[in-house]
Amino acid sequence: MITVTHRRYVPYSHAHYAGNLVDGAYSLGLFGDVATEVCIRLDGDEGLFASYDDVQFKAPVQAGDVLEVTATVVKMGTRSRKIAFTSTVVCRGTGGSAASVLDAPIVAVTATGTVVVPAKA
Repeated sequence: MITVTHRRYVPYSHAHYAGNLVDGAYSLGLFGDVATEVCIRLDGDEGLFASYDDVQFKAPVQAGDVLEVTATVVKMGTRSRKIAFTSTVVCRGTGGSAASVLDAPIVAVTATGTVVVPAKA
């Protein structure tokens, strides 16, 4: 139906745990951002997040990473859109200001969720 992708550098100021780990809510926030663009493109409105059906934390996200966050609409109702989300690490910080592009990206977080938009006038 429609897929939207954002990329975001994870700053060291977002490290929350030892080893420069970032909490899982960071990716969920990015899912909200990419869902907003989906709603704007489809409906001309930012929409509102109604719920998550499933969230899976599959690999750590670290400060210094670059994430690719993708939202794909998998089902459309009259006012609701069910979206599949993926947050993938495409570059990994290696300490200090160094980082490397990953040959094989790492799927860090997956989720499905529902957004709602206003009724058409």
